[in-house]
Formats: sequence, C-alpha cells, structure tokens
Amino acid sequence: MVTDSSLEPILQRVPQFAHARNLTLAELTGGITNRNYKVVADGETYVLRIGGDETKYLGIDRRVEYGCTLAASRVGVAPEPIAFLEPEGYLVTRFISGPGIPADQVGTEANIRRVVELLKRYHALDHFPGAFSPFRVAEAYERTARSFSVQLPEKMAWYLEKAHEIERAIYRAPFTPRPCHNDLLNANFIDEGARIRILDWEYAGMGDLFFDLGNFAVQHEFDAGQDDFLLRAYFGDAMLSQVEGRSHRARLKLMKIMSDLREAMWGVVQVGASKLDFDYKGYAQKYFDRFEAAAKSEKYADWLKDAK
Repeated sequence: MVTDSSLEPILQRVPQFAHARNLTLAELTGGITNRNYKVVADGETYVLRIGGDETKYLGIDRRVEYGCTLAASRVGVAPEPIAFLEPEGYLVTRFISGPGIPADQVGTEANIRRVVELLKRYHALDHFPGAFSPFRVAEAYERTARSFSVQLPEKMAWYLEKAHEIERAIYRAPFTPRPCHNDLLNANFIDEGARIRILDWEYAGMGDLFFDLGNFAVQHEFDAGQDDFLLRAYFGDAMLSQVEGRSHRARLKLMKIMSDLREAMWGVVQVGASKLDFDYKGYAQKYFDRFEAAAKSEKYADWLKDAK
C-alpha cells in the first residue's frame, strides 16, 4: 500500500513496482539533501531516492551518479541500481540490509583494512563518468553562494588562497585521476557482515585517490597513528619507509584539510539553496574552524614541502 499519493506516478514508471501485486513504502530518515524511501515489491526490497531541488546548485549530475553507482556495484562496492528515471534523475537501487558502522569503530585496524579493500576495488576501475576536484568545487561553491547573497566568512579570500597553495604543492607534477567516491561520510557505510557497502555516489567521478583517503580519515577524525595505518593498509609498509612515503603522508594531510574546506563550502551553499530546517551555517562554521586550525598548524609548511 502506498501512503504518499504524490509518489504513485513515480512508482508506475519502475516496472518492478508498477507490476507488483504487493507493494509497501516507508520513508527512510537521516538525510539532509534527498528524500529516500524503502520500497518492498513482491518480497524484493529497494530504495527509491528523490534528489532535493537544491542539488543542482551542489554540482551534482544525476546521470554521472547513476553511472558511478553502476560501475561500483559491479565490483561489489555500491548497491545495484535497477532503475534510473529521467529527466528528474530519480534512482532506484537494491536495498542493502545491515547496520551502519559506529563512528568510534571505523578507525579500528580491522575496519580500516575492510574499507581500504573497497576503496582499492573501485580505484582500480578504468573509468567513472564525470570528474571531481575539491579545488574547483570550493571555487564553484563560492560563486554559487554569492549568487544567493549568502554572507560569506570574512576570511573567505584567505581560505581560497590556502586552497590554491595546497593545490600548487600537491600537483607540482601531473597525476593520474582514478575513480573516486569523494564523500566517505560515516552514514555512507553499511556493514553486511561479510563485507561493507558504500552508499551515495552523488559526488563520485574521476579524481585524486588521496582525496578519498583524506576525506575518509578526516570525517572519522583519525589521529596521526590511524592516518599512518590507513596509508600502510593501502600502499604497504615498505612504501612508507621510503622517500615517497613522506609525500604520501603529506598529500593525505593536505587532502584532509581540503575535505574540510569542501564540506564548509557545501554548507555555505545550502544556507542559500536548501529549504530544509537544518543549521547549515553552524555546520559550515565547524568545518571552517577545522580548516583554519589545520592550515595554521606547525606541520603545515612541512606538508607543503613534502607533497609531490
């Protein structure tokens, strides 16, 4: 039984739902951008995701998201998409059953290894549609926020100059883009027991694997020891004992900083674009404060020197 009549036209466009003899629908809570529904059709369970109207201001391309989700599902990382409705970009995937991973448990050695195994699977793919750069995203979000007349922080120019400084340090030599998720928040991990799955590929695209690593680390507030274990799990112990290991550490630390700036700028855009009752201004300020503290830390200059 469908209790939300506004969803009927959408459900009728999905063959698995339109032809179902028994259909139930329940809204899933917890998101601050999209509306998600659990749909059970003849015993099979799915998730219908309806993107918020404001997501067009966040640089999200729903066709790119669908392509990345499909590619990642084929290597057992993302839930399998079974329908993509255009032009709206509504996405239907198979429901992944399992709990999330408590934030205070993600950083155990066992769970870091499990997550790294997933990251390496999709990083090894040949291609994702779309592209992602935290540096370009920060700039684009600033322009979008200004278009909404959002009051930007007084230090906005300083934040962006620091971002340019980090970009120059990291990309003194060309790098090879890899398929990346770029939004490894705690809520995007589901533990099926035998394996972990990663949800929400809205920001996925070809990018820098160090941003994936840094984003994962900073969103779970990893300390220096956990950062090093993450790098060892990904690259191997021998790599970190070499000169290149200093570069890897530095790039991870700098991308942790950039992850915080991207998150802060996302919040700034949402101040102007979102109609949800959520404290986006406070959300953004939390990440601006973290960005500033890291960029003023004693080791920041060493990271800039070592990253290459």
